[in-house]
Amino acid sequence: MSPRRSDPGMRPALVEIAARVLHEDGPRGLTARRVAREAGCSTMLVYTHFGGMSGLVREIVHEGFARLEQHFARVGESADPVADMALFGRAYRHNARANPHLYGVMFGASSLPVFSLSDVDRQYGRYTLVHVVHCAKRCISSGRLGWDDPEMVAHHMWITVHGLVSLELGGYLVDPYDTDRCFETQLTALMVSAGDDAAAAQGSVQVSRERFMARFT
Repeated sequence: MSPRRSDPGMRPALVEIAARVLHEDGPRGLTARRVAREAGCSTMLVYTHFGGMSGLVREIVHEGFARLEQHFARVGESADPVADMALFGRAYRHNARANPHLYGVMFGASSLPVFSLSDVDRQYGRYTLVHVVHCAKRCISSGRLGWDDPEMVAHHMWITVHGLVSLELGGYLVDPYDTDRCFETQLTALMVSAGDDAAAAQGSVQVSRERFMARFT
């Protein structure tokens, strides 16, 4: 059966099922037979669409970053670039919480004998950072951030938010230092550490929270 004659919804369904199985049961649970059984199709379709399990897992990685790209596209630009930057952090977290089954695979946290991230895969992921770099340039140009390297600002944001979200998904952040409290504090601290005024940063983070509620919930 060729991909053109098969159900057009089968390919994304296989990706979604494989990602969920990997999230719930780990690498040992991820087999072509298991994915095909849950999708109600033959194992041959896994090979028809993806060339094998390695191709299927690679598609999971790319789908994960495509969804992150979609979240970032909803941020937009406002008159307050620091609020925009904080909203990127919120969008990143929202995507991870909405797609936890994809998150670990995207960054190589799930060890799979049939697959390993290539430099091309990593570059595919790094490309999503261009939105944050552009926002960082606006923050610096406005005089809000004191650093003169927008790519370092973007990486500073990425590294910190990624680490916090990973702890959240792992269930490590609990009262009285739960994720919401830590996240809000960290967003303001990130802006201040990059040179912003504390009061201005806090105000922009508050604005980003209101925009997040309007656009993402």
